[in-house]
Amino acid sequence: MQRMTKQRAAIAELLAATHDFKSAQQLHDLLRENGHSAGLATVYRTLQNLADAGELDVLRTSDGEMLFRECERSEHHHHLVCRSCGKTVEIDGPTVEDWAQRVGASFGFSNIEHTIELFGTCQACME
Repeated sequence: MQRMTKQRAAIAELLAATHDFKSAQQLHDLLRENGHSAGLATVYRTLQNLADAGELDVLRTSDGEMLFRECERSEHHHHLVCRSCGKTVEIDGPTVEDWAQRVGASFGFSNIEHTIELFGTCQACME
């Protein structure tokens, strides 16, 4: 991890206070609204470093944009994400875990890794 500058500390603080997935641009805009002067390139670099360190959940949207949020738990998990408001719930998927291992083994693969994101509309957005 890079040294902790004021800008990187502000990004980490914002991520800790943000519960939904946000794009680098959205986080940059929030930083500026809060009076921080971190450049967009610094936001991207910091997010990538935190993601590489396993401190962030990363989600890729259907149009290829990467979204980030601070991990709430360290063990493997999946996400249920509202398409409208971005509300995110971390979910376990033991059936999926078993299935992924079986499929990998059936083709002679081991050390299987996967990511699964489920998208829908939350109750609040349905009303």
